[in-house]
Amino acid sequence: MEISENAFLIAPCGINCSVCMAYLREKNKCPGCRGPDDKKSISRIKCKIKRCGTFQDSESHFCFECDSFPCARLKRLDKRYRDKYYTSLVGNLKTIQESGIELFLQNEKSKWICSKCGGTICMHEGYCYSCKEPYEK
Repeated sequence: MEISENAFLIAPCGINCSVCMAYLREKNKCPGCRGPDDKKSISRIKCKIKRCGTFQDSESHFCFECDSFPCARLKRLDKRYRDKYYTSLVGNLKTIQESGIELFLQNEKSKWICSKCGGTICMHEGYCYSCKEPYEK
């Protein structure tokens, strides 16, 4: 699967970096998992999923392209994101695999837009970064 410019902010594990608090913050803004490492925290640079051999040794762009999908590491991360942030990374990846990245991106855009001001809802903080309106799940 070729990754488009629009999909640049979707991490290999299925996280939408455009709604991540590290990407949305103004100070020390993260460029996203696929962006350059020079502005990322050490935990993002050393991400074991991003550094998985599947991505190092092939043309793969998403975890669903791996024979081990979903691996134990991704399942643990998925559980954490389902429990804390009401987002399934495995579900995101299955949607991309089955429906394509463009439809996934359209759905994500409508899912994470603030109904009050049109700003971006942060998946980790649970509110709009523009007006601080809480996210209605």
